[in-house]
Amino acid sequence: MTLITLRRSCNIGQARSWTWDVSTFLAYWGALDADDWGLVVSKPILLTPASTRLTQAVLDEHGYALIRDVGDQDAAAELLREIGELIPQYHGTLTHEVTYRPGNEGRSYSQSVNTILAHTEAPGWDPSPAYLALFCHQQARCGGGHTDLLDVESLLPELSPAQLALLTEAKLDFPGPAPHPVRTELLRTRADGKRLLRFSFNLLTSGDYDPPLDSTPDADQLPLGEAGRELAHFVSDTFQRLRQSILIPDGALLIWDNQRMLHARSSYVDKARHLTRFWVSDRRVA
Repeated sequence: MTLITLRRSCNIGQARSWTWDVSTFLAYWGALDADDWGLVVSKPILLTPASTRLTQAVLDEHGYALIRDVGDQDAAAELLREIGELIPQYHGTLTHEVTYRPGNEGRSYSQSVNTILAHTEAPGWDPSPAYLALFCHQQARCGGGHTDLLDVESLLPELSPAQLALLTEAKLDFPGPAPHPVRTELLRTRADGKRLLRFSFNLLTSGDYDPPLDSTPDADQLPLGEAGRELAHFVSDTFQRLRQSILIPDGALLIWDNQRMLHARSSYVDKARHLTRFWVSDRRVA
């Protein structure tokens, strides 16, 4: 059961708090928007579309939110616009169809059926999208096609000092739409404690975001050389061990913090699988 705790955001340590199941909360507090309350949600699953405040609380607490019974793609887009602006993606459109397209059999790409390993979306954009969202039209019926997530906070304790230094201190070029790549660390921390993660297993191991599956370039052709390739494999192995694996139900919307969460996808064989991807800004950030 998903539980919601409502508490005063000022002087939380001494304040009273109240906890309900989601249905009871929505019945009495679904329209809550007062700034002097804080919401803490025990699980990142909402059974029906909820208030923007509640959805944002889930995202802040867990890094992702799964909202069931959204309806259709237009309803998903409307919900996301309450969180932020929809951002044009790689080809200039506000949506991208994540479904099989012929010709991608040998690539690690969203429109193939192949596994896609740990990464954040659009690391060469400045800024990268605050949130990524997938609306599911039809999920794979073959047992594959899971969306996997891992909070960077769960990754950090697993790293050696040398790996942590490579993640947070070494700068590399992330190609993007601008004439010059974004040059920055894989992980930065803002003054307010907010994590800014940019990561691509493919880029660190092949020098390309969507490489051929058999790509094995020499280390001197990679952004961080052999050390970066080894880090990518360690992160991928750790991701597989600690990930949260989600098979998004039909009609549901999965949203996650793209600057905090690594994501990946398992392979599948059911070519009727169809999701729509959105990039979303954070309306709270000027």
